[in-house]
Amino acid sequence: MIEELELLSNPKSRVAEAVKTIRTNLEFSSADHGNKKIMLTSTVPAEGKSFITACLAQSYAALGKKVLIIDCDLRRGRQYEIFGISNSKGLSNVLISDLEGVKIETIKTKIKGVYLLPGGTVPPNPSELLESQKMQLVIEMLEEDYDILLFDCPPVIGLSDSLIVTKYVDTTVIVAAYKTTPREMLKKTVKSLEAVNARIAGVIFNKVPSNNNGYYNKYYDSYYEG
Repeated sequence: MIEELELLSNPKSRVAEAVKTIRTNLEFSSADHGNKKIMLTSTVPAEGKSFITACLAQSYAALGKKVLIIDCDLRRGRQYEIFGISNSKGLSNVLISDLEGVKIETIKTKIKGVYLLPGGTVPPNPSELLESQKMQLVIEMLEEDYDILLFDCPPVIGLSDSLIVTKYVDTTVIVAAYKTTPREMLKKTVKSLEAVNARIAGVIFNKVPSNNNGYYNKYYDSYYEG
């Protein structure tokens, strides 16, 4: 599905401008403390967080940044589908391996400056793996090689995975589907993240309809609301 990301090839397109706005807001929000590690999550599945994560990675890479996407959705991650690569090995496999003296292998995508660590083999205990000491070690190892780490995490409602990952990141962004995500569930998501002291940068309302007819209407249109 790499063709989805081709929507950003025109820097003046609505999609490219929207993603640039998200990136810019994140940069301004990090003026005092830095936002090298950014987590994206959602309330429920199918709100477009994985696509937004991939677009944001491409936008940062356009600035000359070396960006790594870490697919922390060890249950139903789809970054490997977006970039058209194998998911046979990834984060889950790294977390059950011996890390001593080992360099973590990531995948260079077709987009210059964007690398990916897919979710890997679906484990029986995703939450336990994400909360392990190895997860902290993996992140520390990866920080040395990349300018930006983007964590694509599962939805908050019904799972503890994203709440666990908040302790590893600098900031958290919530993706919600415009006029689809129930307001009460979004509020519940915010409260759940606040309960674990997550630093929430804002909410991206995704799938906002365009007023113009054309190619971009078939895809996501997003904006950032701090």
